[in-house]
Amino acid sequence: MALQVGNIVDGTVSGITKFGAFIKLPDGSTGLVHISEIADFYVADIKDQLKQNDRVRVKVLSIGDDGKIRLSIKKAKQAEDVSVNNQTKEQALSFEDRLAQFLKDSEERLNDLKQNQEAKQRGGYSRRYV
Repeated sequence: MALQVGNIVDGTVSGITKFGAFIKLPDGSTGLVHISEIADFYVADIKDQLKQNDRVRVKVLSIGDDGKIRLSIKKAKQAEDVSVNNQTKEQALSFEDRLAQFLKDSEERLNDLKQNQEAKQRGGYSRRYV
């Protein structure tokens, strides 16, 4: 798989510095996650968040002409959260659609039953069964 900007991939922490962490990517290349891209909150010491050989999910922010790859753990997590929220909304929408269909079918059945009951009381047949 060719690495492209916007991809979300799994990698392994291969080195930690004061300013960021180096991540070994599946294609064999190495990218940098700057300390500001580790978490949604202030990170004073990267070693509190990451350890050598940790598996992390990262988003590719940019690939420079010189081959330097900028990565973000924070943005990869945000993208996954958005994806999960969208799936939840779609599931909720489909549930509401199913509920609306159920209510419509139930009302039609109830109307049929009422018509049949009225026809029996009059001594005739329902037009549905004629």
